[in-house]
Amino acid sequence: MLGLGSQFPTFSKTAVVSLEQGKEFATITSEDHKKDGKWLVMFWWPKDFTFVCPTEIAEFNRRASDFADRDASLIGASTDSEFVHAAWRRDHDDLRGLKFPMLADTSKSLAEELGILTEGEKVAYRVTYIADQEGIVRWVSANDLSVGRNVDEVLRVLDALQTDELCPCNWKAGDATL
Repeated sequence: MLGLGSQFPTFSKTAVVSLEQGKEFATITSEDHKKDGKWLVMFWWPKDFTFVCPTEIAEFNRRASDFADRDASLIGASTDSEFVHAAWRRDHDDLRGLKFPMLADTSKSLAEELGILTEGEKVAYRVTYIADQEGIVRWVSANDLSVGRNVDEVLRVLDALQTDELCPCNWKAGDATL
């Protein structure tokens, strides 16, 4: 698995950005957040049309403005196609109004470069990456397929990284740094 201090891989992928006909898809690249001077938060899920995944995606969506307030580009991703993403968004009440792109890594090239694919079926683990404005990986978290992640923890770590200070155990925004 690609780790801390590594350069986040270069990519250019199709993503679902809307449900409006003719405006559903856009190309997302690894350079987009850099040119905007933003941090990158990319979270991966194993498969569309499953049970744990929409709970996470809905929570990231509920907190999307918190990521935007921290100058972070939020991207969700899986190895399903953009057409499957769009169908899932249309089908699932909690996914219709997403405020971030659903990246389609159908070739599995990005997931493979990140080293986050399961052995057998080659689906992505529940992995979250935070990269800084230069694309350097500053945090990686991975969960087994059956366990959803904690979005509050992703935000807490992003806050801590953005202080550029030493942050003690259980540090939260507003607490003293070391």
